[in-house]
Amino acid sequence: MMMEKTMQINGMMCNHCKMTVEKALKAVPGVENAEVELAAKCAKITLNADVADDVLMDAVAKKGFTPVKME
Repeated sequence: MMMEKTMQINGMMCNHCKMTVEKALKAVPGVENAEVELAAKCAKITLNADVADDVLMDAVAKKGFTPVKME
């Protein structure tokens, strides 16, 4: 079952940051799409319901950004 989640992310400053986060999230198995809104400092993620929040947050943290919370 597909669902949508929003992740607040600190540390993104430019389009390169945006693309890096989107690529990291899309590489997580079960993620169908990820779109970062730079001004809002968040990512909207379309994913399978069985993908754990901590897996998504780890993918972002490994790229040097700070995931704050998932909704």
